[in-house]
Amino acid sequence: MDTVTGPPAPCAGQPCPQFSLAAIILAGGAAARLHGADKPALEVGGVPMLVSVARAAAAAGAGRVIVVGPERGGRVASGLAEVAAGIRGGMVTVRETPPGGGPVPALRCGLAENRAPWVALLAADLPFLTGSWIAGLWSSAASAGRDGAVFTDAGGRPQWLAGCWRAAALTAALAGYRGQSLGGVLDTLRPVLLPADEARPPWLDCDDPQSLAAARATAEPDGER
Repeated sequence: MDTVTGPPAPCAGQPCPQFSLAAIILAGGAAARLHGADKPALEVGGVPMLVSVARAAAAAGAGRVIVVGPERGGRVASGLAEVAAGIRGGMVTVRETPPGGGPVPALRCGLAENRAPWVALLAADLPFLTGSWIAGLWSSAASAGRDGAVFTDAGGRPQWLAGCWRAAALTAALAGYRGQSLGGVLDTLRPVLLPADEARPPWLDCDDPQSLAAARATAEPDGER
């Protein structure tokens, strides 16, 4: 069942103009390269990665945060509740159909809960993402008059789960899309590509034990987002 954390959304079922930005965080998946661990719940810098990403979204000004994935307890639940308390539209946790069906069904599920004109689409395992990085994506897309902006890695490859998009454009692109590749649908929107080659890049995800260990080695304890 879908659950809402924090205050109820004030515009249930209606456009919500006071929220210019929402965030959709994809927090499902099997984490096969991490031997089935609950990857979003793993800690970097003493904070579960899902909580870090939610903090970053809130710091960027997201009026609502939509988490797509299973409900979680423990430090994840308490951390998300703390973040949600400071977000006017609260935080909702929803599950795609079928559960674990991949990023495209998860995005569709998240968009169904959105009422904002702009959406930050984020992975749940980005420990170095900050509010200023998300705001930079949003500003770059809007100022260029484009439908989105994404970070690129050191090799120039778009990081599709570290971007910001016009919600209407996303919805329209998904309407006729029958594939399973997230890049297959997002690339059609011709986003602004933003390089972010930093010591702790905002697009860095933790997909395997090596990348997780490297992130933990360079993280700042419980840093600000």
